Amino acid sequence: MEFGEVFFWFVLIGLAAQLVDGALGMAYGLVSSSVLLAMGLPPAQVSASIHAAEVFTTGASGASHLAMGNVDKRLFLRLAIPGMVGGIIGAYVLTRIPGEAIRPFVYAYLLVLAVLILVRASGRLVPRREVRRVPVLGFFAGMLDASGGGGWGPLATSTLLAGGGQARTVIGSVNAAEFVVTVAVSLTFLLSIGLDHLEIVLGLLVGGMIAAPVAALLVKRVREQWVLVAVGVLVLCISLYQIGYTLLGRW
Repeated sequence: MEFGEVFFWFVLIGLAAQLVDGALGMAYGLVSSSVLLAMGLPPAQVSASIHAAEVFTTGASGASHLAMGNVDKRLFLRLAIPGMVGGIIGAYVLTRIPGEAIRPFVYAYLLVLAVLILVRASGRLVPRREVRRVPVLGFFAGMLDASGGGGWGPLATSTLLAGGGQARTVIGSVNAAEFVVTVAVSLTFLLSIGLDHLEIVLGLLVGGMIAAPVAALLVKRVREQWVLVAVGVLVLCISLYQIGYTLLGRW
């Protein structure tokens, strides 16, 4: 493919991924990394390319959510600072050791969270409890995100929503904190392995920035129950697919 054609397709991918990510608090990295890995690119370069684009898309998304009043500043800080530390460690480890061993356990955890979110969306009684170890959650979400090009949103958003957090502020705060984590991860990759595939980075970047303000408006206006159903179904599909792929791959 020529540069223009590659650029156009990745603008569409970035637009779709950010529209889902900004509205539901996850999926930009997962969607983008799935496509890039399917193209045969090395995992470290995939994660580096996605995080380079996300420096701009998460910045636009975080600013949009802040403008819409979707960000809880205390939650933002408790996620962002430890997430940045975890992201740096995850990026450093990925350039040296593949971190695939723990991923099946993470997706099993997400499967349980998906069920809890859907039960909550159905209106049935689910105890609302504050997630007390938010910094620990931020650290591991940042590490997972850096090691695979996606994971911050599914882990952080799902855990907080399953714990009873308000959908609008959880999604807004997670998206805003992701900007800080992404900057730290991108700088780590840039200093350790550099950056290639600029046409992919630019395409994802442009598409993501177009979609960011639209997604922030959607999460502010749409009923919380609908957001919970969408998040629950998305996490359920992601976790089942990843678990199935892992098991079939081993066979």
